[in-house]
Amino acid sequence: MLAVGDRAPDFEVTDHSGGTVSLAGLRGKKLLLWFYPKADTPG
Repeated sequence: MLAVGDRAPDFEVTDHSGGTVSLAGLRGKKLLLWFYPKADTPG
């Protein structure tokens, strides 16, 4: 569990264009993660 002020662990995600984005590559920038199901999928 992270405490307030802890750095988030590095991770990689796939963006909407199919590219890979890593947290390490965005270090020092503002970041918003928005999770939602793909269009036309249940859930």
